Amino acid sequence: MLDTLENLIKLARERKSAPVGGSYTNKLLTDKSLSKAKVLEEVDELIEAVEENSNIIHEAADVFYHLLIYLEANDIKIEEVMLELEKRKKWAMTTIISSQKF
Repeated sequence: MLDTLENLIKLARERKSAPVGGSYTNKLLTDKSLSKAKVLEEVDELIEAVEENSNIIHEAADVFYHLLIYLEANDIKIEEVMLELEKRKKWAMTTIISSQKF
């Protein structure tokens, strides 16, 4: 399952280093304004889909795709985001264990 995300990241990096004419991904990678707008639009669509209990998975996939492309367009590596999440997990576990010592 995570292979799909890894493949998407690889695709973004490949397109960034070797652009393909007419590629939507390339358009998002080179037009940061458009990429930002699409992330905001897709998050709004996901929220609406959740509230209406309709098309949720499709909209969630759009959010993942556009966010990953936006991060890559802005030279923010997903590996750095994952490291931050790992740090937070360690902090959360420490906090939980500390709170249970009463």
